[in-house]
Amino acid sequence: MGKILYIKANPKEDGQSRTFKISDSFIEEYKKLNPDDEIITLDLYKEGISPLSAKQLDEIRVPNPEGGKDHPILKYAYQFLEADKYVIAEPFWNLSIPAILKAYIDYITISGITFKYTAQGPVGLCSGKKACCKGILRNANIFYSFKNILILIFNHLPLISLDVISPKSSFPASIRREKTTLSARGT
Repeated sequence: MGKILYIKANPKEDGQSRTFKISDSFIEEYKKLNPDDEIITLDLYKEGISPLSAKQLDEIRVPNPEGGKDHPILKYAYQFLEADKYVIAEPFWNLSIPAILKAYIDYITISGITFKYTAQGPVGLCSGKKACCKGILRNANIFYSFKNILILIFNHLPLISLDVISPKSSFPASIRREKTTLSARGT
């Protein structure tokens, strides 16, 4: 049994968001093909994720912060670490990801939980995991820029693969085939 963390980063309601129409459809198909897997939905707006304050940054930099998995910030890093796969549903706004997703990334990139520092630099502790991003992108050039942003952000964790999926109508067939390598079958 696998554990899928379905991260939603859009303030719109499910019925109003094209991003959620794509990602919810993917999740429903995934559930049909992988009925034993657990899907945990994390809506960043409903969680009230916000940028970290100076006090919070100091608090989470302590080697063994009090609270562990019950800590209001660290619980997200532990949740991320415990998942096997990730589906991230986010729009592409103003040539970047939503600010709330960047704030969430600050919550999950915690030294000693999702990565550690070594003499050679940071080393990820989330090895062997896959991420799939669902978004609405209008053209192939923006698509490649978007994927590069996400690879930069998630590179240190490290994930086996990061695939960005967009509606089929947005790209030529050659790009669609190349970019839809993470299937609902759990691979």
